[in-house]
Amino acid sequence: MPEKQVISTPRAPQAIGPYSQAIRTDPFIFVSGQIPLEPGTGQLITGDIEAQTRQTLENLKAILEAAGSSLDKAVKTTIYLTRIEDYAAVNKVYSEYFNSQKSGMPARSVMAVAGLPRGAGVEIEAIALVGGGIES
Repeated sequence: MPEKQVISTPRAPQAIGPYSQAIRTDPFIFVSGQIPLEPGTGQLITGDIEAQTRQTLENLKAILEAAGSSLDKAVKTTIYLTRIEDYAAVNKVYSEYFNSQKSGMPARSVMAVAGLPRGAGVEIEAIALVGGGIES
């Protein structure tokens, strides 16, 4: 049975509830939904949805790196938006972070929700490979 390792890094905001930033169970890491909180202060980033998306993805990236993974190893992401009208703007920033032709884009779902923690406009969670990935 695979071991379960809790991942925590000060480079991303600490959990604001009873959950872990991520759980690693090789060959995967499961990253909890990240919102645009500044890691040092825990304060919500104010500004447009692009700024919020950028901070959210920086938080996600920091957690993946702390677990020995990276955005390039993401296999699935889920995006939650409080305004579906922000879809194009979020895609613009998302494509800056997930643009690897070599590893391919992760599978993805996007959904509109009634609300997110702390009044955030976006939340993103991910599943990624760790290390060398899955043996074939």
